[in-house]
Amino acid sequence: SSSLCESLVVGRPWGCGVANSLAIVPSHPALTRCGHRSIDHFLCEMPTLIRMACVNTAAIEGTIFVLAVGIVLSPLAFILVSYGYIIRAVLQIHSASGRHKAFNTCSSHLTVVSLFYGNIIYIYMQPGNSSSQDHGKFLTLFYNIVTPLLN
Repeated sequence: SSSLCESLVVGRPWGCGVANSLAIVPSHPALTRCGHRSIDHFLCEMPTLIRMACVNTAAIEGTIFVLAVGIVLSPLAFILVSYGYIIRAVLQIHSASGRHKAFNTCSSHLTVVSLFYGNIIYIYMQPGNSSSQDHGKFLTLFYNIVTPLLN
């Protein structure tokens, strides 16, 4: 129905965005930095701010991890379940060329989904100080530029 589509398109992204902001923004003042340091990154993302902090960031990292599970893994789970249904439907296609065409379309989309979610999971679901700054910048560029281009 159109109301379900509207709620999926508008409600989920806006609701998750507002909930994420309400949970994360209050923790920013707690991330005190040592001296005058500039952010050496393309975007002002939370993992970068955590790396710059001079305080214990375990509680903030735990909050980000819990939010990432809900915000990142739940859509991924829905996508994978949907593809389970799609694969089951494709296997019921009688024509070999039709199955091949459908699997080609699905495989290209799943490749983009894997690249996007793989990077997001790697960046947001690990401790803040466990990866290098340059590695994080590369992955950020990758999921913000390369993945949409491939899509």
